[in-house]
Amino acid sequence: MDEETLERVRAVVAAIPPGSVLSYGDVAELAGLRSARLVGRILAEDGADISWHRVLRSDGTIAEHLRQRQLELLRGEGVLADGARINMRRYRWSGP
Repeated sequence: MDEETLERVRAVVAAIPPGSVLSYGDVAELAGLRSARLVGRILAEDGADISWHRVLRSDGTIAEHLRQRQLELLRGEGVLADGARINMRRYRWSGP
């Protein structure tokens, strides 16, 4: 993966305002990529210093290994889960 791709993904994620979320696919589209999986990989490898917690699966669910921490961070921003799912219609950011 090239540096330009990495920075485009990081810029999109960094732009998501507190209290809002995007799906991995949303981020990929805004960054001009075809792969939501690539977004996940970038965030896993180089996303600790940005708002990674605002990026979810398209159905609003969260990976099990991230669930507790991600829900805690989102709750702190006013994003409330229904069980383990975030209402994407309610909280999805409409973009720049």
